[in-house]
Amino acid sequence: MSVTLSIKNVPVELVKRLKRKAAMHKRSLHGELIAILEEATSPGRLTVEELWQEARRLGPPTPGDSTKMIREDRDSR
Repeated sequence: MSVTLSIKNVPVELVKRLKRKAAMHKRSLHGELIAILEEATSPGRLTVEELWQEARRLGPPTPGDSTKMIREDRDSR
């Protein structure tokens, strides 16, 4: 079963961008909007908190590099 949704007062520039995006994906505007809604509500998306925790868990790929770069920048002044 499907439901009809209506979005009112959509800015013209937003519609133009959506149509361009739909054309890039070779979809109709309707198809593009469905794809955007599917992606936005998919259960696989991380919350901001989950993303932050994952970033902290992974840490910087090379922790010594940033310290070295900051010191070099300070010394060059």
